Amino acid sequence: MNRITLKTVYREYDSPGELSSRQQVLIMKAIEAAGRAYAPYSGFRVGAAVQLANGEIITGNNQENAAYPSGLCAERVALFYAGANYPGEKIIAIAITATEHGKPLEMPVSPCGGCRQVMLETELRHNHPVEVILHGAKKTRVLKSAADLLPLPFTLSPDSKGP
Repeated sequence: MNRITLKTVYREYDSPGELSSRQQVLIMKAIEAAGRAYAPYSGFRVGAAVQLANGEIITGNNQENAAYPSGLCAERVALFYAGANYPGEKIIAIAITATEHGKPLEMPVSPCGGCRQVMLETELRHNHPVEVILHGAKKTRVLKSAADLLPLPFTLSPDSKGP
C-alpha cells in the first residue's frame, strides 16, 4: 500500500487592494453579476466573471428553478456562455463571489463539484490553466489553476492529473 498526500496551495488576501487591477476588475464584475442572480428560493446569489485571453469579460450568475435541480450555477452559466460564443478563446481566469439575503459572505464560497469539473475540463480543452479567484468580504483566495480545486479529476485519460 502507498500513502499519498494531496495538497491544495492558494494565496489568501485580506484586502482586494493587495490584488492586481485585473483581478480587482474581475471581482467587481462578479459582484455585479451576483446582484442580478435569480435566487427567489434560497436568497443565495452567486456571481462569476470569466476573463478570456482576448480581454473580454463574461459574467454569469446562479439561476434557480422551482423544479429542482433545473437551475444552474453562476460558474457554469459564465463558462458555457464563453464556450458557446468564443469557442476557440482561452479562459485565463474566473472570479466567484456570493451574497446571502443581500449581504456579502465574509469568507469565499468554493465551487460545487460539478463546476469544478467544468472548470477543469475547460483547462484541459484549451491546455491552459484557469486562475480561480474566490472572493469574500473579509478574505480572497487565489488558486493558480482549477486543477487545484479538483485533485483527482474525472477525465477520459485515467492517468490525467489536470493541465
